[in-house]
Amino acid sequence: MRILRIPAGLAVGGLLLVTAPVHAETPPPDAPVIARDDHLFKTFGGHDGLVRITDDLFVFVLADRRINGFFEAKKIPHIKDMLVEQFCQILNGGCTYTGKDMATSHAKLGIHEGDFNALVEDLQKAMDKNHVPFAAQNRLLAALAPQHRAIVYKPNGSEEE
Repeated sequence: MRILRIPAGLAVGGLLLVTAPVHAETPPPDAPVIARDDHLFKTFGGHDGLVRITDDLFVFVLADRRINGFFEAKKIPHIKDMLVEQFCQILNGGCTYTGKDMATSHAKLGIHEGDFNALVEDLQKAMDKNHVPFAAQNRLLAALAPQHRAIVYKPNGSEEE
């Protein structure tokens, strides 16, 4: 039995769809830096490790019938690039996230709580596969948690689904 590491409704922001990059002087507020140095970044295997995690994430996502319909094959390479950028920035790996903010990039997708949670599960599997320590996984997921509010669909602009 797998125990989810985070409460329902938390984690993984820019994962469902990030579209064309927007180059900004300052990163969007939904991509915080959570480490004072690059130790956490190195725990994830550095840039190459983030690429492997993202590649594995999409193997799981594309096999996941709950959410694979959100992704167009031709957009996946760009989405993966944006995720690597975002994770690298959050982990203080020397990158700057150049993608759109989460509200803009997910506005018309109709992502519901179950869709969001499925993606979190797939990300956890990808991090496990790449031997990212549990505590490091939790730090990344906690940093991404505030993005939930911008990603999950709220009918009529309400706070509740």
